[in-house]
Amino acid sequence: MKIAICCTIVVPNSPTFTARNFFAMASVKVVLRKRANKDGTYPLALRITKDRKTSFVHLGYHLNPKDWEAKEQRVRKSHPNSTRLNNFIATKLATASNTSLEIESVRENATAQIIKHRIKPSAGASFFLQAQSYLDILKKTGSYASYMTEKSRCNKFRAFLNGKDIGFSEISAALLEEFVAHLKSERSVSERTAMNYLLVIRTIYNRAIEDGIADRKNYPFGKGRISIRFPSSTKVGSDEDDVRKLETVVLTNPRYDHVRNLWLFSYYFAGMRISDVLRLRWSDFRGGRLHYSMGKNNKPGSLKIPDKALAILKKYQSTKTSPHDLVFPELKGLPSLDNAFEVKRKISFAVTRLDKIMRERVAPAAGIKAKMSMHIARHTFATFAGDKIPVQMLQKLYRHSDIKTTIGYQANFINKDVDDALDSVINGALK
Repeated sequence: MKIAICCTIVVPNSPTFTARNFFAMASVKVVLRKRANKDGTYPLALRITKDRKTSFVHLGYHLNPKDWEAKEQRVRKSHPNSTRLNNFIATKLATASNTSLEIESVRENATAQIIKHRIKPSAGASFFLQAQSYLDILKKTGSYASYMTEKSRCNKFRAFLNGKDIGFSEISAALLEEFVAHLKSERSVSERTAMNYLLVIRTIYNRAIEDGIADRKNYPFGKGRISIRFPSSTKVGSDEDDVRKLETVVLTNPRYDHVRNLWLFSYYFAGMRISDVLRLRWSDFRGGRLHYSMGKNNKPGSLKIPDKALAILKKYQSTKTSPHDLVFPELKGLPSLDNAFEVKRKISFAVTRLDKIMRERVAPAAGIKAKMSMHIARHTFATFAGDKIPVQMLQKLYRHSDIKTTIGYQANFINKDVDDALDSVINGALK
């Protein structure tokens, strides 16, 4: 089956001519390859020809030449499975033809190789095969949050491509710009979120280059192509009045009181991440200090137990004999804490539930109108610490590996210099 577009163009006072002379459309045909297998059969394949260049997509079947009608591109009745094979061939041929027309309708520079990879991307050129490999690694290393987030982004990229796989050579800057525009217009994502989608595509592309699977010459990122630039973000913590309200509000519901306890416990320990709070064991507390390794980078450290945190711990004294020696109950139902992926999965579900209770129950009961979540406890500590604690000490409290991370993070909460500068101008103008 050959594919060609032939239309008639009428120009006043000139002969009628066809557009076929101007458009070299691809042809797709089912053929037997010329090289025989050891058993004397030949591979059945789609042959894609464009601009005198040819690519083949093997269909996974092998035939004896006597059972093949080349002109009709059909299996002869002499073959015992001729009907089933002919239906298979017809389906593959129709799909390949439609795919070829689809590509050529939007890409002037479509090649036989590009059409081939869209019809059946090879392992070496398939973006989503490499994406799955990347996701499998995230899962094996226990990175639940990253796995779920990156999987969702890959799925949305695939949906943008109408569910089809794509070769790395086809991922152009223009295609990615179109994808970003699609995300913003049809999915209403922010600029930062759109950049995160590009980031996962770039990560997978870089891994493919490192493995020798993709060619760097086709790389769509970088100068003169597409750049990933994250807009500035704003991190806001609660104020002192809100913290006092949380400390003093009377919560008769045990679940609400538990959520309040977790938030304050995180805040009292220098904004400890809630994921680390939920993993704490009684054996981590000894000699009046908390000894633990931060889950994000496994960096160990020790902190004095503040009196207010000690008061919260006393509320959970009865759990000292609980499974896994855990202080808080969220992970106690797991048979083991050795499976990092399952632990992080459980934590993710728990935090979602805790955030909802904090937002819908605890904050209203305390008369707090500002946005509240478990993570805001970390921002709240940073807000109060910003102008009081040297950045080197904050690095130790936050367990950051690089002080630049601390400086960048804390910059969101240091306002004194800016406030003083504003006051000096306004107050000076009024004198």
